Amino acid sequence: MPDPFAELLLRLRKDAGRTQEQQADAINAVSGRATLTRREISRYEKSENVPTNHTLAHIAAASGVPFEELLREAKAARARRRRGNVREEEDQDDVKRRKLLGSAAIGVSAAAEPWGRLAFALSRGSRIDTPAAVALINRAADLHVQELNLSARRLQSTVESHLDAITAALPHAGEHERALTIAAGETAALAGWVAWDLGEYDKAGAYYDATTECAAKAGHPPLRALALTYASYGAPTPKRKLELLSQASRDVRGHGNATAAAWVLGRHAEEAAAVGDETGALRALDRARFAYDFADHTSEQAWVRFVTPYRMDSLALSVYGQLGRSELTATADTAVDRLGDELPDGGVVVLGDLASALLRGGDVEQGVYVSRQFTAASQAKPNTMGKERAAKIAAWLPGSERELAHHLRQFAS
Repeated sequence: MPDPFAELLLRLRKDAGRTQEQQADAINAVSGRATLTRREISRYEKSENVPTNHTLAHIAAASGVPFEELLREAKAARARRRRGNVREEEDQDDVKRRKLLGSAAIGVSAAAEPWGRLAFALSRGSRIDTPAAVALINRAADLHVQELNLSARRLQSTVESHLDAITAALPHAGEHERALTIAAGETAALAGWVAWDLGEYDKAGAYYDATTECAAKAGHPPLRALALTYASYGAPTPKRKLELLSQASRDVRGHGNATAAAWVLGRHAEEAAAVGDETGALRALDRARFAYDFADHTSEQAWVRFVTPYRMDSLALSVYGQLGRSELTATADTAVDRLGDELPDGGVVVLGDLASALLRGGDVEQGVYVSRQFTAASQAKPNTMGKERAAKIAAWLPGSERELAHHLRQFAS
């Protein structure tokens, strides 16, 4: 007869609508390590092995059930394994406990897509322990940093698996509901950005809508600003891009949002420069730099970790390059010095903007040299922003660099 704990693990996975491989991905997303495999999930569900307490904590978070209850059931399973046999009445008691615990898991299979499961979860409530909540929140922030050095295809499954893990936890969030709702919105926004990069535009829009819903439920306007700023890249017209960014800038006003404001204002400067609004672009860039200089980067929103000095250099280069401003030279020198010998996370983006800015500014020889550096770096660390910059650089390369331009367009596509 199957062990009740193995049956419980099987039911939790099926209630989440996951295959064994997807369950392993979801647990790995919580832990931040790609150590668990489909084979190990199978062994757990066949009672060939019982997870360690460390793994149990990640299973609990990924399945949205309290760790203490899952731990108690695992201890009972270990005791049964030591005894070697189980009395029928014990078995019946365990089945009852299994049904009770299993019913606590959200039936996320009720919605076919991650954003649908998230919307369903937002309407429910219960409790999850603090370590699991903190692990989910921190992992959401880490994914925004990984976007700088992972391709969209590689990042997509990890982000969606983590969104599923938070979604499963939300109905049991208790005192952590607001924090987990914000983390869910941050993850959904990144999922939308990745989907947009992969050409899945309807999917991206659905994720951004889910982020906006999270922002409304949590009463946290900066979260909507995150979705709006990501969405601005794919908006159909320059006017619409600026409208989205204007709303985003209003959403990040106030104490504790300086880093987010720096990014939003920097994006606004980019788009203003693109339509030739020099005064508006320079004013927005100055405000972005001022906000960043006075930000407390350790205590603000988790997702702002990707707004680094390198990203700020990138925004300034983009603005000055589009406007043909004399400040480009000094900004380029600063960016190169900051990059140093070891290309950091985000360095690919800076190289891309530096190459594009130099080419637009008329320094063709140096621009081609940096373009070649960018090409090598972007292939070593492919990411969403790098692909976007590859297309822009290709458009500005001189006719003598047809081969390099063709290579960059292939990379971008």
